[in-house]
Amino acid sequence: MERSQMMKDFIKVMKALSDPSRVKILKMLQHKEMCVCEIQAALGLAQPTTSKHLRILEEAGLVEYEKDGLWVNYTLTEGGASPYASTLLGNLRHWLDEEPTVMDLTQHLSDFEREKICEKGVERQRKKG
Repeated sequence: MERSQMMKDFIKVMKALSDPSRVKILKMLQHKEMCVCEIQAALGLAQPTTSKHLRILEEAGLVEYEKDGLWVNYTLTEGGASPYASTLLGNLRHWLDEEPTVMDLTQHLSDFEREKICEKGVERQRKKG
């Protein structure tokens, strides 16, 4: 890998982890696969903001997604695309578990049922179709 590309990859991962909401997304995804609307509801963010955070995490090689019908499911990557993503994801598994906002989020993940949360979005999609 070219040195300048290595630096760009490193900076991309560091910038992705520089926002508290993005770190919280990663901590939640350690526990379960989640769709955009579940992440949005858990963090109390607007859909465009949530999507922007997810795009930044994806571009850094930290998360990946798979479409499942009307849902787009996000998971953590194995970090294979970047040694920096891989190392930081591995370390993040052991960091911040005792941080109060992270604890609160992860303890309440089962409260977020996509069928209920995403119901309005599904209805809008059906009306368009």
